[in-house]
Amino acid sequence: MKLNEIRDNSGARHRRLRVGRGIGSGKGKTAGRGQKGAKARSGVSIAGFEGGQMPLHMRLPKRGFNNKKFAKDYAEVNLGLVQKAIDAGKLDISGTVDHAVLKAAGLARGGKDGVRLLGKGELTSKVTFNVTGASKGAIAAVEKAGGSVILPAPEAAAA
Repeated sequence: MKLNEIRDNSGARHRRLRVGRGIGSGKGKTAGRGQKGAKARSGVSIAGFEGGQMPLHMRLPKRGFNNKKFAKDYAEVNLGLVQKAIDAGKLDISGTVDHAVLKAAGLARGGKDGVRLLGKGELTSKVTFNVTGASKGAIAAVEKAGGSVILPAPEAAAA
């Protein structure tokens, strides 16, 4: 194979169809847009428009509150996936398992505020976790398997 002989597979690239170029093309006159009206024009979005009547999504009351400013971003890791990684040899459990170790094993994605351990699945290996948060079920399952969960000390409320 030579560099000057490299080609795309046949049919891999389609030429853009030039619409509105006469009736002989099969896509002339209305260019496949049907008849006249807002939908036949470009740049017009009428999703949610109800002919001037107040749209349904604006008539319904607002509910709830999402405090994005103070929301925490945790990487959630289930115990079942941890056990799967241990069995596959992807996770080294000789030391403490923290965010960096879980990330290296491909279990913790994202989570700029740390890792939260969840109790879905079963853990049979003795593991010491050093994580930001854990559910009660996860802590119970880890301790039942002979391991431990190290959590950071809760911050004192500002008086």
